[in-house]
Amino acid sequence: NPLLLRELNLSECKLGDSNVNRLAALLLSDCSITEEGYKALASALRSNPSHLIELDLTGNDPGQSGVKQLNDLLQDPNCQLKTLSLCECSITEKQCLILTSALKTNPSHLRELDLSENKLQNRGVKILCDVVKDSDCKLERLRSGTFMSSHICEKVFTLFVRFFSFCLIFCSLSQCRLRYCDMTDEGCSAVTSALQPNPSNLRELDLSGNQLGVENLGVLSSIRSFHFFLFIFSLCGCSITEKQCLSLSSALRSNLSHLRELDLSENELKNTGVNHLCDVLKDSHCKLERLRLGCCDVTDEGCSAVTSALKSNPSHLRELNLSGNQLGDSGVKHLCDLLRNPQCKLEKLELRYCDITDDGCSALTSALRSNPSHLRELDLSGNKVKNKGVKHLCDVLKNLDCKLERLSGPPGAGLDKPDLQVSKYLVM
Repeated sequence: NPLLLRELNLSECKLGDSNVNRLAALLLSDCSITEEGYKALASALRSNPSHLIELDLTGNDPGQSGVKQLNDLLQDPNCQLKTLSLCECSITEKQCLILTSALKTNPSHLRELDLSENKLQNRGVKILCDVVKDSDCKLERLRSGTFMSSHICEKVFTLFVRFFSFCLIFCSLSQCRLRYCDMTDEGCSAVTSALQPNPSNLRELDLSGNQLGVENLGVLSSIRSFHFFLFIFSLCGCSITEKQCLSLSSALRSNLSHLRELDLSENELKNTGVNHLCDVLKDSHCKLERLRLGCCDVTDEGCSAVTSALKSNPSHLRELNLSGNQLGDSGVKHLCDLLRNPQCKLEKLELRYCDITDDGCSALTSALRSNPSHLRELDLSGNKVKNKGVKHLCDVLKNLDCKLERLSGPPGAGLDKPDLQVSKYLVM
């Protein structure tokens, strides 16, 4: 009864070539199929090609003739295949040329092509680029794996950006996330250029994990020239230095009134870079609600600058992350001045691994007792807070105005396994 079958997955079954032509639905990854099996498979599909939309042949080596058989299948005008997976099939650049020639002949249906983990080399990727350039090409997902040089990866990325730019002109794109894309100067310039035609709809731009460098930040600083209304801007782990932070801060100040979240974590800003950023925080137009500066090589001096800037404009900030900086107890004491400010509405404070001891915890809890009603989450994990520090925290928890919902501390300090007294106040 062949009318009932819609999907049959025989992946990782050692079918061999002789059994392939008995199959009707095709998810055949890692089945030891060789050129002979590919030939039988393609022949069967050409006799009835119009229904099959997904073909997964991952891990089966087609050889030269097998790719030729697939080429003939794809060239069939009745072929409706939308997804073709040939991951880990030992496909070379020469075989890639054969395969893509079919895509140029009949490009309108295929939406997803997976050629990852094949030795395409640079020439094979260039061939794929030619397919992507074709105006009739409808590919939405192209995976070409880990065997490309950085130069070719950049070309593929640039092709994507051209398409991306086209979309921005006609779409109301609100989020753009290009995290960990190995972008270079050229790629970052292309992204910025793509955003120019229609920047007013964009609300979130996340370029985290890309090694932006000096020139790229120069491109990003051109944000001041556009009508951006960014709410969220993330540059976590982008190798931004204290020197680059100056141009970045200048760019932010020119277009600041809409920004609500800024993430510069895991950059070597140091105290000097943070001082530049403080000019942004002091600006009366600054409405930042979330500021993340985790692991930025900031010491108590930088913490003093941040808190001083925030004290001059404290009412908007809801979340502050300074984790992974060597603030010490003196840095925490600077924060206490901010927390005591009656205009401070901070709800989440993250101070993980900041070299805080019981003395710093005592100062922190003293500040919280004077203004306890707003803070909802406090994270002191990875600090040298011991039983004495926990007792200070208990004094805060006893306060009926305390609204803490999450309290985290280091193992062994009593916060990971709170005693009955702490548990009592956490429940309250």
